Amino acid sequence: MGTPISPIIPKRQVSLEHLRGRILAVDAYNEFYQFLSLIRLPNGEPLRGPGGEITSHLVGLAFRITRLMLEYNMRFVFVFDGPPHPLKKAALEKRRKLREKAKKEWRKALLEGNYEKAFSKAVVAFSLDTKMVEDAKRLLSLMGIPCIQAPSDAEAQAAFLTLKGDVWATSSKDFDALLYGTPRLVRYVTISGTEFLPSKGVVKPLKPEVMELGEILSHLGITRRQLIDVAILVGTDFNEGIKGVGPKTALKLIKSYGSIDRLPRTYREQLGDYEEVRNLFLNPPITENYEIRFEEPDVEGVEEFLLGKGFSRRRVKTIIDRLERISTAKFQSLDKWLDVGA
Repeated sequence: MGTPISPIIPKRQVSLEHLRGRILAVDAYNEFYQFLSLIRLPNGEPLRGPGGEITSHLVGLAFRITRLMLEYNMRFVFVFDGPPHPLKKAALEKRRKLREKAKKEWRKALLEGNYEKAFSKAVVAFSLDTKMVEDAKRLLSLMGIPCIQAPSDAEAQAAFLTLKGDVWATSSKDFDALLYGTPRLVRYVTISGTEFLPSKGVVKPLKPEVMELGEILSHLGITRRQLIDVAILVGTDFNEGIKGVGPKTALKLIKSYGSIDRLPRTYREQLGDYEEVRNLFLNPPITENYEIRFEEPDVEGVEEFLLGKGFSRRRVKTIIDRLERISTAKFQSLDKWLDVGA
C-alpha cells in the first residue's frame, strides 16, 4: 500500500531507453502484486498451474523480465520482505479484510454473470502465499537473477543497495523507498504498462518514472527527516496519520513548524509514538550480509519448471529463446571487452 504522498513528489517520465544497462533493486512483493492484478482470465480468476497453484506472477516474471533484459540490457536484483515490524500489523490486517471483502464481491459478481465487476474486484482479492513466493524464487534462481532476503521491509534493503552503489535505483510502485533514503526511485518499469484502477473501473496507461531524492528535497525545500514527518502526518504502513490531513497540508505544517515535535499538542496526541515510526525510516533493519551474482541461466531447468507449471510449449520456447540470446549477448560483450583490454 505504501505512503500516499504522490501529490507532492515531482516525477520525471522517461523512456525505457533511459534505463538501458541499469541494474535495479526490485521490491519483489510489490512487483508480484502488480502481476497478480494484471494477468488474469476475463472473469478475474488468476492463471493457475495443473495443481491449482496460482501462476500469474510467474507469467509476469518470465515474460516481462526476460524482455527487459534482452531488449534493454537491464539487470535486476529481487529483494524479498522479511517478517513485518509489529507496527505494520494493523496495516496488514486492514489489507487482509479488504481482500476478504473483495473476494466475496468477486464471487457474487461471478454468480450474477457480471464479469466486468468480477474482474475489478478480483484485482485486490488475491494475495501471495508461501508457495507462490517459493515458486518465484525458484524461477528467478533458474534464470540467473539474484535474490536478497531482507530482515524486514524489502524497500529499506533496496534503498540500502542503492545507497551503496550496488544498484542504480530502487524499483517499486510505492514511495516508501524515498523515506528509507534511496537516492533514486524508479516506478513502472514495463514494456507497455497499464494499471487497473478498481475504484474507477478503468485501465490507466503507465510510463516509467524516475525520482531523485536530492531533487525532491530541494524542490520541496525540506530535509529527508522532514519528508518522513510529512509522511507520518499523512499516514504510513506503521501509523494511521491524522484524519483530514493530506500530503499538501502536511507539507505546509512541517515547513511552518519544522518538525512534528514542534506541532501543537493536539496534532501530536493523534499520532501515538511517532518517534518510533520516524526512527524506523531513518534506521531500518537491513543486512550487509548479501552477495549479488548474476549467473548464467539454467535453460533446461527453466524449461522443465515452466512446463511443470502448465506453460504451453510455445510460450516456454519464447522464454528459452530470450534467455539464450541474453546469454550470448553477455558473452559477446565480454569478448569485446577482453579484445579491447588486450
